[in-house]
Amino acid sequence: MTISRLPFIEPKLLTQIEKLNSQGKKKVIKTWSRSSTIVPIMIGHTIAIYNGKEHLPVLITEQMVGCKLGEFALTRTFRSHIKKNKKLRG
Repeated sequence: MTISRLPFIEPKLLTQIEKLNSQGKKKVIKTWSRSSTIVPIMIGHTIAIYNGKEHLPVLITEQMVGCKLGEFALTRTFRSHIKKNKKLRG
């Protein structure tokens, strides 16, 4: 007995994408659902994913199918390690 596991997709996000596909339009869709899985119906759309501070626009391609939306909107920015100036120490 196998249990088929359906991917999680925010219902509101899915209805917005289906509506745009039926109209044949491409529009930026804002979402807070970082845990939604990318499915083939989303290919070609730009989705603005919230990273905790702002919405980052991400164009969905074929290689992204199966991944989560949150993987493409990083929440932390790396600032390089501070190098100490030897002239100031001496």
